[in-house]
Amino acid sequence: MIAVVADLVEREMAYTTDSGVYFAVDRLSGYGALVHRSVEDLREGAGARVDVDDDKADPLDFALWKAAKEGEPAWDSPWGPGRPGWHIECVAMSLDLLGDGFDIHGGGDDLIFPHHENERAEALGCGRAFATHWVHNGMVQVGGEKMSKSLGNFTTLGDLLGAWDPRALRLLVLQTHYRRTMEIGSDTLDQAAAALGRLDTFADRATQANLPASVPDPAVVERFRSAMDDDLGTPAAVAVLFDAVRDANRAIDIEDDTGAAALAAAVTTLSSVLGLELGSRGSSVPDPEATEIDGLVADRSAAKAAGEYAEADRIRDALTARGIQLEDNPAGTTWRRS
Repeated sequence: MIAVVADLVEREMAYTTDSGVYFAVDRLSGYGALVHRSVEDLREGAGARVDVDDDKADPLDFALWKAAKEGEPAWDSPWGPGRPGWHIECVAMSLDLLGDGFDIHGGGDDLIFPHHENERAEALGCGRAFATHWVHNGMVQVGGEKMSKSLGNFTTLGDLLGAWDPRALRLLVLQTHYRRTMEIGSDTLDQAAAALGRLDTFADRATQANLPASVPDPAVVERFRSAMDDDLGTPAAVAVLFDAVRDANRAIDIEDDTGAAALAAAVTTLSSVLGLELGSRGSSVPDPEATEIDGLVADRSAAKAAGEYAEADRIRDALTARGIQLEDNPAGTTWRRS
């Protein structure tokens, strides 16, 4: 970090004051490009985001090295005892470990300015190439508020994965574009778990249908690829997956085994791309509703075997009202969510 600051000072991209060493933003062409704002626009709002310091030549100038204050940690440097500024450590680590022009720099959208803009400025000020692509994700929210430790509204991954199938959390993340705010809570996780159940039910149905081996439907794969190539459009890609499940179920219904096989192969392949292993064997956490439905299907089969057709019809009607479709075949009865 000291070496990077010294390089900036030597290149006259930074200056020293009694309070520390500051980067001079007006000496860097294109400062503000990451947030698509001019220096003048940023300067107007600097008072709300940047500490006021009469020693600075410009309100936008930011600290590279802060002079020591009583009671604060301090290290020796060419500019006296002090500590690094907020941004310099990221630049020093990135350039040292990844080298110039590394591919991707990620982070939350709340870090675009000033943190990421200032990282970029420091690297360019040293004559170094920095990140080729910047990827900024939206915040995770709970009840409409940003999830954070300070607000006490955070949930650990351990707690989530103890209560929901891990694949449901993965599907919830995939259904939200990475640049958009994502709401995580019981309702959204339950919805994701229900959607996952539809995928698992289809996978089991496709297995029981004994479809012929097939390559994935090329049209489905192409639609999926196009969605993912459009700024990692996972919500659109997931929609393609569910469309394929719908079309495959219809193909099975009309006994179009060839079409169903190609669509089922696409569902299996694309689910794997998304990190979702489908089918009853894919779930690492039992689905209480699925267990209950399996029990009701078994009760219906027992009622039919005993000649209690009214009871069998009652169970079937109750399941239909819950959006569960039954299919009787020589091997037994299968079910799926409609």
